[in-house]
Amino acid sequence: MAAYLQWRRFVFFDRETVKEPPGPDGAAGKPFELPPGIAVCDSGRGSLVFGDILRQIWFLPRSLQLSNFQAYKLRVTHLYQLKQHSILVSVGEDEEGINPLVKVWNLEKRDGGNPLCTRIFPAIPGNKPTVVSCLTVHENLNFMAIGFADGSVVLTKGDITRDRHSKTQILHEGSYPVTGLAFRQSGKTTHLFVVTTENIQSYMLSAKDYPHLELDTHGCGLHCSSLSDPSQDLQFIVAGNECVYLYQPDERGPCFAFEGQKLIVHWYRGYLIIVSRDRKTSPKSEFAGNEAQNADKQVLNIYDLCNKFIAYSSIFDDIVDVLAEWGSLYVLTRDGKIHVLQEKDTQTKLEMLFRKNLFEMAINLAKSHHLDSDGLSEIFRQYGDHLYNKGNHDGAIQQYIRTIGKLEPSYVIRKFLDAQRIHNLTAYLQTLHLQSLANADHTTLLLNCYTKLKDSSKLEEFIKTSESEVHFDVETAIKVLRQAGYYSHAVYLAEKHMHHEWYLKIQLEDIKNYEEALCYIGKLPFDQAESNMKRYGKTLMHQVPNKTTELLKALCTDYRPLGDTLLCANSEEFIPVFANNSRELKAFLEHMTEVQADSPQGVYDTLLELRLQNWAHEQDEQIKEKLHNEALTLLKSGRFKTVFDKALILCQMHNFKDGVLYLYEQGKLFQQIMHYHMQNEQYKKVIEVCELYGDQEACLWEQALGYFARKEEDCKEYIAAVLKHIENKNLMPPLLVVQTLAHNSTATLSVIKDYLVNKLQKQSRQIEQDEQRIHKYREETTRIRQEIEELKARPKIFQKTKCSICTSALELPSVHFLCGHSFHQHCFESYSENDSECPTCMPENRKVMDMIRAQEQKRDLHDQFQHQLKCSNDGFSVVADYFGRGVFNKLTLITDLPSGKAAPLEAGLQRDLLMRTKRGT
Repeated sequence: MAAYLQWRRFVFFDRETVKEPPGPDGAAGKPFELPPGIAVCDSGRGSLVFGDILRQIWFLPRSLQLSNFQAYKLRVTHLYQLKQHSILVSVGEDEEGINPLVKVWNLEKRDGGNPLCTRIFPAIPGNKPTVVSCLTVHENLNFMAIGFADGSVVLTKGDITRDRHSKTQILHEGSYPVTGLAFRQSGKTTHLFVVTTENIQSYMLSAKDYPHLELDTHGCGLHCSSLSDPSQDLQFIVAGNECVYLYQPDERGPCFAFEGQKLIVHWYRGYLIIVSRDRKTSPKSEFAGNEAQNADKQVLNIYDLCNKFIAYSSIFDDIVDVLAEWGSLYVLTRDGKIHVLQEKDTQTKLEMLFRKNLFEMAINLAKSHHLDSDGLSEIFRQYGDHLYNKGNHDGAIQQYIRTIGKLEPSYVIRKFLDAQRIHNLTAYLQTLHLQSLANADHTTLLLNCYTKLKDSSKLEEFIKTSESEVHFDVETAIKVLRQAGYYSHAVYLAEKHMHHEWYLKIQLEDIKNYEEALCYIGKLPFDQAESNMKRYGKTLMHQVPNKTTELLKALCTDYRPLGDTLLCANSEEFIPVFANNSRELKAFLEHMTEVQADSPQGVYDTLLELRLQNWAHEQDEQIKEKLHNEALTLLKSGRFKTVFDKALILCQMHNFKDGVLYLYEQGKLFQQIMHYHMQNEQYKKVIEVCELYGDQEACLWEQALGYFARKEEDCKEYIAAVLKHIENKNLMPPLLVVQTLAHNSTATLSVIKDYLVNKLQKQSRQIEQDEQRIHKYREETTRIRQEIEELKARPKIFQKTKCSICTSALELPSVHFLCGHSFHQHCFESYSENDSECPTCMPENRKVMDMIRAQEQKRDLHDQFQHQLKCSNDGFSVVADYFGRGVFNKLTLITDLPSGKAAPLEAGLQRDLLMRTKRGT
């Protein structure tokens, strides 16, 4: 029970007396007065409605232009104006001693200028005439309840505006006057509250037989009950002289101790309005006539039940009723005057509360008025400032926390940066993070607060939230924790939120936990594992070489961190990681060449260099031999064809002779092979090189002869071997051989005696053969010339009797050629390609002509002649060949003679000899 004496009083309403409109002269209007005899009133649909004892119903719109019509012949006793329909229900009397009549008026329709009366029926419970005490109508127009002084309640169900569509029955019978009725609609459930002077009951109208429940054993007087709005859950309010009770359809709710005799109770926009007087009288006596003639002062109080304060209190003279319309309250007094109570705006009410430092009440008021979040935040800020200035920092921070999201956090943070208020600042920053409104600076500040307070439990609670509840910048938190020395916390955050770079930095640079870092890298996705091994590989190799090598092997050959997808890194890029770790490097490179034959070239180059270094520095002969074989095997693997020069340089740097010779051989550098043996004075090797590669590069024998010729020691055996080969292949002229050996003082004539004798004998035989060939050619030339002369000077007799093609006897027509061949004309036409050539001689003649044309085309190939002359072992043969082609002739071969000039015989001799087969007829 809440005692109203503890409630604060405010003036949240402005009171004025309703005045008539200003006159034409602009003078202020006098107070508005209603006609005398007003007994009942109600409001709704834009008008105040009054009923008087003179049978009239009056309507007062906002313009104060009164209108009326006669509703009854005697008096109007009750009015009920529906809020959602233009329907007015009235109760009145037409004759003395006759039962009252209920009339339903449709205000939107007219009947002779008056509202249309759609229904009239007597207000009587059964056959017992009695006085109507109260009236209520459901807004859906399906229910109407009338209470009587004998304790009866009549319920009309159906369309209340028509007789034929409704049914009237007695709902309640009792011995105590009915003082109040109210319908309550909740969803599809309809209840009717019935209050008498002695009890309170509720009926369920939406159920069969209308079950009811007695809620309490005390009641109230007339006009002392009302139904609240949804803000109070549509509770039925019953005001006794000591307390005000609130009821649900099935139970009694809260109770408020408001003293004084209650005369009128209303509910308005969340406010409970009570008109009371201090003189205590019995509610029963009040029912009889309400003691209207009593001149006691009456007090009107407006209570805010939610926020527990009195919003307005004022004294009036003899109040008839309180009406609500046009957003204001209108108080009708017995003298016919109307007073209006206009509620102040929310901001004005809040400022009044602020001036009294009633911030809690201001907050509750703002919430009940549905003030927006910005307005509430401003109240919280002012409340926080008030508490802060009073030194209540704990209370102030709680209010500032409620401003998060609206008030700039720096406003609060600056107030609590003092070390003595770090706890308050921590609480504010925690809430700021929980609402995901913190930035990186706020995270930094909060973590610094934790570390300065050395509150490890709070720190762990802050960072060990689930992933879906993270309300801070993780990277910033990691940086701050690392800087403060909370490495384990920083590592936890980095691992949980997959900040791999920070995890590895802390593990390697701060904690020095190399094995854990290496294990972590091995679980990362391929791209991140690769990049981190390039970044930290040298450090890890220095600290944990074996495990690092194994991880690199897997990374470059068979890395499967996410399942079956095979990913491989470029092994060549990790070679720098093995700086100063040659043993591990060798194991890594050998693994790569074994498992991945198509490894990058750099892998093979580095492995070769490493093996050559190990071979060069090894002292143990057995191990050195093994290393020698490994290096040579690697060279012979065929992986160095594209980097021949690099491999050769490596072998030369480490004086790896077998490797150098192998590479020379592979690169066809035969002269370098021979020079290598010459430098080492390996005479037999020089001869072997010449024998092996002399056919591919003939100058090797000449170089060998020059090499041995310059040696002063006895090299007769090697010189003889060289000369023998030169002689067999005719590689050098004898004079050049003699000149070459003249440089050797130990080489006597006996060394080259056999060579010279054999050479001279061969040349003698060649001379004889050449002379015989010359003699033969001269005889052939003389014979041909004679034939030419005969053809020119003597007639040619054709005596052939057979065809040269078919060998049958010749018959006319026939074809004869100067060469002596004859043909049937049909045979000739079938086999000949043209009419001017003999089919039998044509193949041979064509060969000769092709030779002539070839000679003519090659006569100007000077560069080709020079090249062949330079490269040939026998230059004389080359010159003779080109001389035979006519390269050196000054005469030009002419096939068509100019007119009027005789061609010399020598100029046309070759052509005449070849083309002597002219067609005869």
